[in-house]
Amino acid sequence: MTYKGKYTLKFPGKYTGDKDKIQYRSLWERQVFRWCEETSIIKYWNSETVIIPYICKTDSKAHRYFVDLKVVFENGKTFLIEIKPDKETKPPRKAKIITEAYVKSVLTYIKNQSKWEAADKYAKERGWEFQVWTEKTLKNLGIKIL
Repeated sequence: MTYKGKYTLKFPGKYTGDKDKIQYRSLWERQVFRWCEETSIIKYWNSETVIIPYICKTDSKAHRYFVDLKVVFENGKTFLIEIKPDKETKPPRKAKIITEAYVKSVLTYIKNQSKWEAADKYAKERGWEFQVWTEKTLKNLGIKIL
């Protein structure tokens, strides 16, 4: 099974980005894209069209964060959504031995926190909400995880 690929829309009228450039980077993203298309309370959605500048705490440099999804519901509520494994939303457990993998997990966590703080601020400034969806969120929404 492919974990990355080009997503083909079933209902192009609900998508507000470039319909020819929709990429999923995980099976979870692909399933959420399907859910967005099939859920009647979603007015429209797009993927990686919201780009948020942020300063990463790992290198103190400016970067750009391409948020996974922007979803607008029929009731007018707008959400910026990042899809991540639950384990990446929590700080890594302290290691007894510092390995390259441990350092990478710490840096990834710090980078994600930098992105998410910027996204939360960006969303609030616009009256939107930023959320990180994990496999637990998807299950609660009835989105099947393959």
